[in-house]
Amino acid sequence: MRPRVLAIAAAGKRVFVTTPIRVAATGDIHAAEPLGNHIRRSFAAVAEDTDLVLLAGDLTTHGLPEQAAVLAEACRGLPTRILAVLGNHDQHSNRGDEIVDVLEAAGVHVLDREHLILEIGEREVGVVGVKGFVGGFAGAELPDFGEPLLRRIYQETTLEVEALEEGLEAVAGCHVRIVLMHYAPIADTLVGEPERIWAFLGSGRLAAPIGMHRPDLVVHGHAHHGAARGAVGEVPVRNVAVHVTGEDFVRFEF
Repeated sequence: MRPRVLAIAAAGKRVFVTTPIRVAATGDIHAAEPLGNHIRRSFAAVAEDTDLVLLAGDLTTHGLPEQAAVLAEACRGLPTRILAVLGNHDQHSNRGDEIVDVLEAAGVHVLDREHLILEIGEREVGVVGVKGFVGGFAGAELPDFGEPLLRRIYQETTLEVEALEEGLEAVAGCHVRIVLMHYAPIADTLVGEPERIWAFLGSGRLAAPIGMHRPDLVVHGHAHHGAARGAVGEVPVRNVAVHVTGEDFVRFEF
């Protein structure tokens, strides 16, 4: 990247300063009509000084289009890019496609095992969006063995891992690389949740492509009583569920 020249030093040397990319992330909004005013105010406020907003799933309470419409109304016309993935709540009523239609009509780009490369300022930002899925972590992982129904769960996680791997390969040349997901890829950000349910909150298999490609940031939600911070090696992993952060949005700069 070639930094933008903002000033000339007195000694005649050029001073290079790169304008930071400002990202805001949140998850587990659980939109519904009673929350409408708060959601509209918080999104209007964050859009004033943010280049990119990331929504880490559970955008609705019960996966109903009218609940998605509450969030869509808050996002419509905002002067910032908004990317999202769906979560388990958004699929609860088996109307996920309708949820996506409502949000995308308002300008929200919903990623489903996909990646998107954005130009922000002079830099490319690559975002890989997957739902993630369940399966557990080292010492208590669901194996690819046994009854077909259990193996289907394992296969669903496999598809998410493969999409994450492919997406990270596709954005490898970007200046900033971010992974957006709903389920947790590590156990560190689940600490605080009962350990007996960790297998339903994420899968350690999702960490392998993250560790291999080393993106700049991973954000997820889902674990309402988990911890805010973790890491895969040196890659920061943030649980941005509002129940954990106590904030409408968590902010990052690159």
